[in-house]
Amino acid sequence: MPRYVVERIFPEGFELPLGQAGVDLCRGVVGVNEDDGVTWLHSYVRDDRRSTYCVYDAPGPEAIRRAAERNGLPVERITRVMVLDPFFYTPSSEPT
Repeated sequence: MPRYVVERIFPEGFELPLGQAGVDLCRGVVGVNEDDGVTWLHSYVRDDRRSTYCVYDAPGPEAIRRAAERNGLPVERITRVMVLDPFFYTPSSEPT
């Protein structure tokens, strides 16, 4: 399944309630995403809380946009990405 990074801008700042309210909100987002085959893996929040960068597995950008709209979340940019892990990277040809 393709992987994407979704940039979201929150002009007033991003806030997630603490405790059970935050858990319930996140579970709701995950449930709505499932309807479009979208899996939220994790997110990064800028220090000023005005932007988030969310990592998703999804069938395509359209599915991410549909899920975001149904969740009431903004979408600034969707970028397809591939994982590059420096701990397991092996060059295709090693010097001999």
